[in-house]
Amino acid sequence: MAIANLKFEIGDLAVIGDRQTAAIVATDGSIVWYCPGRFDQPSLFATLLDLEKGGAWTIGLPDAKPGGRTYLEDSAVLETRFELEEGDFKVTDWMSIGDEWPQGICRLFSPPPRPVVISVMPAPDYARIPADLRQVAGGICINTHQWLYASHSLAVEEGVIRLTLPVGEESWAVLVDAPIGAPTRAHVQSWLDTTLANWRDITSRITYHGPFEQEVAQSLRALRLLTYAPNGGIIAAATTSLPEVKGGNRNYDYRYVWMRDAGMIVSALVRAGSNGPDERHFLDFICSSKQEETGKPLLPPFLSLDFKPAPPECHLDLAGYEGSRPVRIGNDANNQLQLDGFANVLLAAKLIYGRHNTREHWETVRQIADFLAEHWHEPDYGIWEEHEKRQYTTGKVIISCGLRYIADYTDDTSQADKWRAAAKDVEAYVARNCINSEGAYAAFQGSEPVDISAALFPTWGYTAPDSPEMLATMRVLERDYSDGHLYWRHLEETGRYQEGAFVAGTIWVAQYWILHKDLERARQILETTLTYANDLGFFAEEADPKSGKMLGNFPQAFVHAAFIGAVIDYKNALDG
Repeated sequence: MAIANLKFEIGDLAVIGDRQTAAIVATDGSIVWYCPGRFDQPSLFATLLDLEKGGAWTIGLPDAKPGGRTYLEDSAVLETRFELEEGDFKVTDWMSIGDEWPQGICRLFSPPPRPVVISVMPAPDYARIPADLRQVAGGICINTHQWLYASHSLAVEEGVIRLTLPVGEESWAVLVDAPIGAPTRAHVQSWLDTTLANWRDITSRITYHGPFEQEVAQSLRALRLLTYAPNGGIIAAATTSLPEVKGGNRNYDYRYVWMRDAGMIVSALVRAGSNGPDERHFLDFICSSKQEETGKPLLPPFLSLDFKPAPPECHLDLAGYEGSRPVRIGNDANNQLQLDGFANVLLAAKLIYGRHNTREHWETVRQIADFLAEHWHEPDYGIWEEHEKRQYTTGKVIISCGLRYIADYTDDTSQADKWRAAAKDVEAYVARNCINSEGAYAAFQGSEPVDISAALFPTWGYTAPDSPEMLATMRVLERDYSDGHLYWRHLEETGRYQEGAFVAGTIWVAQYWILHKDLERARQILETTLTYANDLGFFAEEADPKSGKMLGNFPQAFVHAAFIGAVIDYKNALDG
């Protein structure tokens, strides 16, 4: 069944969540993506990826004008307002947080000025199995896995659950993962009150004041919404297969935890003033994922939320976002060697050790450092997970930094000497092999192109921002990989400009100019970046400068972490 008049851009999306999973809400109030139970579990609503059969939870307001939307306080409770000819209407959406409350979606509707029809169209298991809808006491059971309850009677018509909101009456509906009898308005209010109280506790762990204060708060909300609270894992994005190029095939599943993201996310949390739990829980997750099997790396490049390598890729029979196929679940890069991921764990550990005066997970951190000291010279698939192994410069650089930093935390002098010696060997290798004919840092050994990730080298402390190699690198990036204040990464297999501008990389360039003490230039780049955030402050992975629209999975943890880090550097530079 096609969903009439339902069309949305990635920038139209909002997120509600309970720090176990998330639902994606469009500006018209439709819930267009929802995976019950856990971020990486099969979807119940997937209209985001197939308007015809994906399934959604819609609100029948065909002629309503948007009245704005906002989150209550610093929570993930979303309030969406509509302007109707007869009066205003408001929807409050949230997912309850609290062990004693049911897991699922809660929707509270203000008294409508005219009858409003709510439609729930479940499409279980990525629309691979039909919805079995059965009347139960007080509600509707969906495939014996979800239960829908509401303030007014529910009707089932041809696979669609209908709820009509009467004029002038407040209404509610809840979709939960276990039967709960017949909830009342008082129950719904208590779930809302408790959820807001829990969000206040979560947000109290970090307090930031300074430039871009609201935008930093919004980015912190995004990271919190992407956190799997039971074990501390932080996924890359809440979605799969939103395209880097509309109509193209660069559509991947980002609902996993990347080691590559560890350093940047922990840095963002620590430097924003976290009092510890979130970043330390994230390191717990990473270090609890060791692989003990012979012949396998100590850690996979990314993980599912049950501490295992992400499952292999498979393709779904869905139309794709604006025809972008294939629609993927799982990720075939799960067996790649990505040395930069290991080094990012060292950077994360160093930040936590320095901030909290601990050496937690030292045995795993030591094993990672030993592995890198012994294997740094091997080719790998690089930070962008290309399909051919090469000697990628960024991987070498971050290995050198990680080994040098973590050596400061061992009590074993011979161990520290080993790691520092390996770091020096890496630096010598880069100097000999990874400088191109223009004196810039090459994307990989022997190449002429450069990559946007080199803008991070001064941030990591590898080189000074005004070193000859960095100045040459920035000249090439400005000449070959920029458009206005947006920047592209280098992908050897697809070439430059075959995808959108890389938002995290653009922020890294701003961070470079902060360290170079050109604060006005950095501010302009940050402000340009913010034009590609939506009204709630969410970033996708990429931006299309021609259309002004977002591209790629949403919201993107890597981008939000990069933004927080750059703003902290900007604030510190302003403060002198």
